[in-house]
Amino acid sequence: MVPRGADKKMDAALDALYGEKAGRRRGGLQESAPQVARWLGDIREYFPGPVVRVLQQDAIERLDLGRLLLEPEMLEAVEPDVHLVGVLLSLNSVLPERARETAREVVRRVVREVEERLEQRLRSAVRGALERSARVRRPRRQADVDWRRTVHANLRNYLPERRTVVPERLVGFGRGTQGVRRDVILCVDQSGSMAPSVVYAGIFGAALASVPALRTSLVAFDTAVADLTDRLHDPVEVLFGTQLGGGTDVHRALAYCQGLVSRPSETVVVLVSDLYEGGPREEMLRRAAALVRSGVRLITLLALSDDGAPAYDHENAAALTALGVPVFACTPDRFPDLIAAALEHRDLTPFTS
Repeated sequence: MVPRGADKKMDAALDALYGEKAGRRRGGLQESAPQVARWLGDIREYFPGPVVRVLQQDAIERLDLGRLLLEPEMLEAVEPDVHLVGVLLSLNSVLPERARETAREVVRRVVREVEERLEQRLRSAVRGALERSARVRRPRRQADVDWRRTVHANLRNYLPERRTVVPERLVGFGRGTQGVRRDVILCVDQSGSMAPSVVYAGIFGAALASVPALRTSLVAFDTAVADLTDRLHDPVEVLFGTQLGGGTDVHRALAYCQGLVSRPSETVVVLVSDLYEGGPREEMLRRAAALVRSGVRLITLLALSDDGAPAYDHENAAALTALGVPVFACTPDRFPDLIAAALEHRDLTPFTS
């Protein structure tokens, strides 16, 4: 139940952001740090967390709140979320020294929240996929039999009168295989529109790097390419190593990733981009086709975020699809299952719907 008098304060908070004066930027929050700080306190008091994050995001976009976030006291008043982290990363180069540690703490809090929600699921899904992908022809135990693949491998032995398959050979899961079994390359577009995707990709990249059986690389790109693999021990360092806001040269990024591939049939490349290519389009498509022909599992995620249907280049998406590259958006909650399916070379059609 809303406390007495709170409805007027709620209306005032909304009017400051969405009202006529806010639209003309003469009233409302007035780009005043003290007023904005009070407004942030009000919305946190009177609205639930998900609504607070929406209001903050709208304030960042409509009222140039990003400029005010350069102040440490402002950062301390804001409810941390992935969108805020994206704004901080885009402001990284101009953050004053007194705001830097506060900004890092905000990013750490969001990273911890995402890790608590998804990191264990991601590791479990990856480890399970790697165990299942190590096939053996003579499984020792019934629990090690991969019944789906066993049935598929013995369909020619189907007995209609008994409505059953008689398996001549069993396909089993390999257990305890040592060493690096798969290579994963995350290739992430760091243009400004991809900010939430960059945040999630950085966190997931660090989690994948902690799995010994994977060799994980993280490449961020705009018109240049930055290899952030050496920072994967700390997702906060990864995120502050990005430079949000540049252009897009997917061809150059794929060319760099191709140079990292040493075992094509054991490599998954996940390109995270809206495909608004600023480089040579035909060269990008030729590079993608070359990766696919070599045996690399190339996947394109138009977004890795909770934002819903992303804006993207439909022509480039269709061209990549025609090359056999799965192209779709993915929410962070689905990413663990997606990467597990990719590591097992399973069909990714369920993720595209």
